[in-house]
Amino acid sequence: MNSRNIKESRIFGSENFPGKFLKPSSDNIIISNEMLDLIVKYYLATYENLEFRKPFSDDSENAIIIRFKMNQFGRCRIGSEIFGSTMSLRHEKSSYILAKFITNDDVIDCYPGQVQYYFTHTVDLPYGLTEYFLAYVR
Repeated sequence: MNSRNIKESRIFGSENFPGKFLKPSSDNIIISNEMLDLIVKYYLATYENLEFRKPFSDDSENAIIIRFKMNQFGRCRIGSEIFGSTMSLRHEKSSYILAKFITNDDVIDCYPGQVQYYFTHTVDLPYGLTEYFLAYVR
């Protein structure tokens, strides 16, 4: 429904993840420097009132330090549908997506992409640990 009526059903806030990440998987993967930059940008955009930084950086001392490990997964199941990624060659056909974004002037931009992998990442927010279920799309 959201993919058809994006202007009428804008998504914001957060909710519990209704699905499950599936194997193949790799635990405690050390995140590359480039990926850490992307994750910091994501958290800065998600939490406008908080500051975030990479480990061992010279940014603000009050900033939340991003953890440098994640768990990777090759597939994602939501309901009865299974979505693949390039990490799971058997399910690569279902890894292609079309992402829609609304610009500030209400123009809808569509971007084709391919899910490289799904991952979980934990961040230490002021009110406790929060685990995110994310996808890396190229």
